[in-house]
Amino acid sequence: MANKDILKNRYKRIYNQLQDLLPQTNNRIARLATVAAILHFKMPQFSWTGFYILCGGELIVGPYQGPLACQVLDKKKGVCWAGIERKKTIIVPDVHKYPDHIACDSRTNSEIVVSLFNKDNQVWGVLDIDSRQFETFSDIDKEWLEKIVALIEQ
Repeated sequence: MANKDILKNRYKRIYNQLQDLLPQTNNRIARLATVAAILHFKMPQFSWTGFYILCGGELIVGPYQGPLACQVLDKKKGVCWAGIERKKTIIVPDVHKYPDHIACDSRTNSEIVVSLFNKDNQVWGVLDIDSRQFETFSDIDKEWLEKIVALIEQ
């Protein structure tokens, strides 16, 4: 139980920090970069933290922190595309068991993808976070990451 409280408190501090930082600009790319950097460096279990953005029917890498990313994700494959198509957060405890998983980094073992919505409630991208540990992500991560990405469009 203590670990859950520590995780919730860490997310709460990150959320509060982003509430102060993100209104400093309306530039979406700057906001994405800020979110990726803060999450990546304050959550040691995250091995890759970043965004994929829908652009001309393709998912193109956006601001991120971590090892080299796939620049364009194969259409309609993998967890990120599932997040786009299902319009919801997807938690994958073991990416090696996920059909059509796209392995940009072979060291990744678990993943969470959070859909990004504009003010018209249309999906325009995803927050993608990888971990080298199995079963890293929980409903706590889902809850707080959804709150955090909602700040991007405010």
